[in-house]
Amino acid sequence: MNYLILIFLFIIGCGNKPQNPDPILKHNTFKIESKKVGETRIINVWTPPTYENSIDSFQVLYMPDGGIKEDFPHIANTIAKLIKEKSISPIILVGIENTERGRDLTGYSESEYDAQYCPLTDGAKNFREFITQELMPEINNKYRTSNKKGIIGESLAGLFVMETFMQKPESFDFYIAFDPSLWWNDHYLVRNANELFGKFPDKEIKLWFAGSSAEDISQYTNKLNKVLENNAPGKLKWTYSDEPKEKHNTIFRATKEKALKWILNKPLWIFNP
Repeated sequence: MNYLILIFLFIIGCGNKPQNPDPILKHNTFKIESKKVGETRIINVWTPPTYENSIDSFQVLYMPDGGIKEDFPHIANTIAKLIKEKSISPIILVGIENTERGRDLTGYSESEYDAQYCPLTDGAKNFREFITQELMPEINNKYRTSNKKGIIGESLAGLFVMETFMQKPESFDFYIAFDPSLWWNDHYLVRNANELFGKFPDKEIKLWFAGSSAEDISQYTNKLNKVLENNAPGKLKWTYSDEPKEKHNTIFRATKEKALKWILNKPLWIFNP
């Protein structure tokens, strides 16, 4: 394994993300007291332009790294643009601001090497329960939501997306992961993919994931792609975007629009083109 690359990814992955230069769209912010993670969390919610003047219910896209100084403005602006262009259906965006990013977005790891760069780990289960058992009911109570919901994330947040998809697939209806850190815990998810896919629910689920030129990521996204080609669950609709020209720090912005269009606009019967 290329340890210099891995060290770099841990440094940018375990800390909070730097301030984003994107315009901050009008949105709502509230706090929620969580028993699952044992702290107060800040939530940002962007609703589409048609929300106020309609009685429609909307799908919801949940996003770790969802603080105002993180990726919330970036994705809110992108979704607003795509809705205006009529490229995707209107959707509500729910951003979850980070506190201890490395803790919340990683599951258990037996790797001592993982521990030295992300000492606070194994909080993914609690964070997932916070989202599904505490945050989702609050969002459904505050907003007009449909029964369709998804999650989006990059890097360590992409790992959380993929872990949720593979271990608790019933949690969401659609999943988007950019450069997910699948090397975590000695690439546990990829090593156990066939077994995990064998336990999938009889439910229509959509997955879009992408890998950049980062060797410590692409080797595992490519392997997972091969597993899916040979052993994808029957009702899973999925696509893999191999992006060798993109770097770890460019892939999110380079592929965000194609990911959202595929997830939110393509017919369900289109399968892994």
